[in-house]
Amino acid sequence: MLKSKILDLLSKNINIIEIKINDLSDKHKNHTTSNGGGHFKMIIISDDFINESLLIRHRKVYTILDSMLKKEIHALSLKTLTLEESKR
Repeated sequence: MLKSKILDLLSKNINIIEIKINDLSDKHKNHTTSNGGGHFKMIIISDDFINESLLIRHRKVYTILDSMLKKEIHALSLKTLTLEESKR
């Protein structure tokens, strides 16, 4: 299952406090792409993001998931927060 593969890769590389992975692929069944892949929306809470810009946070996640992008993951929406930011 793709969600468990995503979680495994992220967990090995980021100290995750909380993560929500929503598979939105069913909403895109008629969305044709040349390479397939799922559509995912994620919220990741980690203090590894402290003092990092949004760009750096997203780049970190994309780098970790690089082997899955454009093959198993077609679209990815991210919300990356520290624990403190998640409480606001």
